[in-house]
Amino acid sequence: MRVRERVSLALHTTLRLGGIASRMVEIESESDLADLLHEAQERDEPVLVLGRGSNLVVGDAGFPGAVARMAIRGIEATRQGDHVVVDVAAGEDWDELVGRAADEGWSGIECMSGIPGLVGATPIQNVGAYGQDVSDTLVSVRAYDRATGAFEALPAAECGFGYRASIFKRSDRWIVTSVRFAFRASRDAAPVRYEELARALSLAAQGRAPVRLVRQAVIRLRRSKGMVLDAGDPESVSAGSFFVNPLVSAETLEEVSRRAGARAAAFVESGGRHKLAAAWLVEHAGFPKGWSVGPVGVSRKHALALVNRGGATARDLLRAARRIRDGVRDRFGIVLEPEPVLVGCSLDADP
Repeated sequence: MRVRERVSLALHTTLRLGGIASRMVEIESESDLADLLHEAQERDEPVLVLGRGSNLVVGDAGFPGAVARMAIRGIEATRQGDHVVVDVAAGEDWDELVGRAADEGWSGIECMSGIPGLVGATPIQNVGAYGQDVSDTLVSVRAYDRATGAFEALPAAECGFGYRASIFKRSDRWIVTSVRFAFRASRDAAPVRYEELARALSLAAQGRAPVRLVRQAVIRLRRSKGMVLDAGDPESVSAGSFFVNPLVSAETLEEVSRRAGARAAAFVESGGRHKLAAAWLVEHAGFPKGWSVGPVGVSRKHALALVNRGGATARDLLRAARRIRDGVRDRFGIVLEPEPVLVGCSLDADP
């Protein structure tokens, strides 16, 4: 294990925010992880698992313990009938996996192209985009159980997946080390569900297109919104979508539309609920693209991304997020929840 002392977490998050970690440890194998956790337990030291830092806000005080930087690598694929079962280590790059899937003709994750981060982080949030979720193709997750001190394989049914939720997000008990997927061996994507993506592909609703073309269209759409990491694009200095799209009843959707004086942007989900567009709520509550307070602002390309325009602190970011959250609540009665993981800070108090 490679260990570095007093590491700035601002250098390891896409928001370029965060204080100092006491130490950072490169985790290149499951044994590295087990050894670090055992040592940390003996030292009574907290441990933070870090991937690419693309969905993370760390407080200005930093992290008073060991940061385990996930670097376990490896991909193994096996054909099983009309599916391909793929075991992917947690330290593999997510978008590189999606790119390989498109090249190989593996269908099921192409709509999640361009999302930054590592594979091990995707089950935690049950990452999704344009009608696909990681849980759609995930078979099982291999993870270290901090309660028992052992590695276990958890089938998808035991992972508690929901909209941007899982058992991995709700506690720090589990640390993901690899993920098993089952992709369809088809060069055509599943029916495209989102109208925006269908338009970009010149498809009718529920139409199909080659997986590679779907990937290319998604990346173009995400880039146009500043949602693809790009050193040349200042609008991409963010954690992606800062707030989760709330799931509401039909009655709540009607009430929001009444208050706005316009039909609220929403997507029908199963069970009669509606996924209300958080970006629409943000803009209609008075926070348009380009709005800013100090060094933090709403992206000029997408109202759901908060951007560090240079020199911001976590306190600056959270104050801006709190102002937006409270504005949406006061205007529509909807309380937005943050999507990034908040470490050493909170939306309800200055870090």
